[in-house]
Amino acid sequence: MGWFRFIAEPPSTPKGVTKIESSSNVGVHYNTTWARRPLARFVREASVYGFMKPVIGFYGSPRVIGLDRLQGLEGPVLFAANHHSHADTSLLLATIPNRLRRRLAVVAAADYFFPNKLTAAASALFLGAIPIERQRLSKLSIENALTAVKEGYSLLVFPEGGRSPDGWGQRHRPGAAFVAKRTGIPVVPVYLDGTGRILPKGRNWPRRARCAVVFGSPLRLGAGEDARAFAERIEKRVAELADEFATGWWQSRRRAHADQTPPLDGPETAAWRRRWALGPTPRHRRDKPPWPKL
Repeated sequence: MGWFRFIAEPPSTPKGVTKIESSSNVGVHYNTTWARRPLARFVREASVYGFMKPVIGFYGSPRVIGLDRLQGLEGPVLFAANHHSHADTSLLLATIPNRLRRRLAVVAAADYFFPNKLTAAASALFLGAIPIERQRLSKLSIENALTAVKEGYSLLVFPEGGRSPDGWGQRHRPGAAFVAKRTGIPVVPVYLDGTGRILPKGRNWPRRARCAVVFGSPLRLGAGEDARAFAERIEKRVAELADEFATGWWQSRRRAHADQTPPLDGPETAAWRRRWALGPTPRHRRDKPPWPKL
């Protein structure tokens, strides 16, 4: 079988010769500029109105809160939302105001949405996705986001870096805050509820369940504030929006003022206890403890 290996395997590099890496045009290297041109934007708008809005309306009957906080806001802006499901993107594309959604790029994981040319083209066309590496803050990932902003596009980012594995939130990574710092654009914190019941991780077909979107007031980088501190502030604000959805604006503001807002990442304990703590009802209900106390 030596002849077969000679034909099938790639050639080796002789010793003392620098290996030339082949250029890739998928993953984080995929060029999405074409997907922000007029024809592609028209196709994307048609898919939002013809598919995403009807589907998310049927499966989720979304309740939208906080649109008044976006009045007068013009792009580019950065939407930073918690992440539980692949339904999150469709829900946001269906509920973000038209004036902001028409020029919106979705920051998406390069390894999942851009693994090959066909999937990459579909992600760029129908979602307006741009590729980033979620395992590290690479220069090319930042450049992809900055290029979209320079073209006048808002960004939709999930700072957790991936879908929740157990229904609880995850700590925010600083990438979104870093892009906001580099560009000077405001950050709109967003809380999504119920999408994990519609299409949880590991499920291939959606089921009907109520969902909601809560938009927060835009945040800006403070004087002398670094990206990590800003990321923590964004994460805290998303948790406050979750508390607002569960208990009402007044109660949530009282807890926020007292620095008692329940965090979204849940208790640090065994996996089974974390799942038990979620319970059959929304995890931020105040009529029962958020998790068992020993």
